[in-house]
Amino acid sequence: MAKRGNYNTKQHDDILGYLKFREGEHLNVCDIHDHLISVGEQVGTTTIYRQLERLVDEGVVSKYTMDPGSPACFEYINPDSHVKNKTCFHLRCECCGRLLHLSCDELQDIGIHLMQDHGFKLDTMRTVFYGICKDCQEDPE
Repeated sequence: MAKRGNYNTKQHDDILGYLKFREGEHLNVCDIHDHLISVGEQVGTTTIYRQLERLVDEGVVSKYTMDPGSPACFEYINPDSHVKNKTCFHLRCECCGRLLHLSCDELQDIGIHLMQDHGFKLDTMRTVFYGICKDCQEDPE
């Protein structure tokens, strides 16, 4: 008999399927809930939170918490394209709130510098630069 929690439910599969479909994007619980409701799936936000935490524990999904009071974002980790311990910074737009990936050769040396000169090991997967994205800069408002 399988241990409790070690089986896949329809909600688990639906959530994972949607995250895979939106690969490379950061989604919050509200985004996922809205999608599931739009396709006729009746699922509560508590169930979504529980399934997302399970997917994070399984190493299939990354969880990003940016600011106190703002919702956590979740992203599918494709084992074929997402390399463990890869340098990947994030950009957070202070206008629209979008979270974008930034893999940039110019920034790869920052971790080496911080370790060698300051004795500080940088977690690049959790490092976030704040500013204003291109779309918001071009918005005339």
